[in-house]
Amino acid sequence: MIQSIYDEAIKSLKSSGVILYPSDTIWGLGCDARMDGAIEKLFNIKQRPENKGLILLISKIEQLNEYVEQVPDIAWDLVDFAEDPLTVIYPKGKNVSQHVLGPEGSIAIRLVKDDFCKGLVYRYQRAIVSTSANISGEDSPERFEDISIKIKEGVDYILQNPNPSKVKAKASKIVKLGLNGDYSMIRK
Repeated sequence: MIQSIYDEAIKSLKSSGVILYPSDTIWGLGCDARMDGAIEKLFNIKQRPENKGLILLISKIEQLNEYVEQVPDIAWDLVDFAEDPLTVIYPKGKNVSQHVLGPEGSIAIRLVKDDFCKGLVYRYQRAIVSTSANISGEDSPERFEDISIKIKEGVDYILQNPNPSKVKAKASKIVKLGLNGDYSMIRK
């Protein structure tokens, strides 16, 4: 059963679709990080300006090399040993749509540890965009019931976890890294 749930989500992702799914933090909107059309559709659904970068989810730490020009040494330990969901902003991204990148080409990536979300990202074999499933400027939804009907009607597929967690959802911590190992906390 769970494989067929993933299969439908992956089919949507491969065809430039936008999915609504329980990320490893809060409910999210996702699409393929390389497809301009899918990302533009995601921005339209969220009513979000295109000048803000997006977060990517990966399932294996080795994937950092695929999406980051130069991974600072400190990143490997930060990402590997983080107990809570941690998004890291790297100085220079690559192999993604320009719409994903932040100012000066930075890229935000989170290694997923939640089993259900990780299963999706692992099976897709590419980074998946993750942004909160809300209209830009509104509160991020903690529960599926809190998601706007406009969001639900705008996506191509809704992926539900058949065994949802009872833990209260919250956004990830965000750290910004420099090439020389310096860092700053963006969100605690």
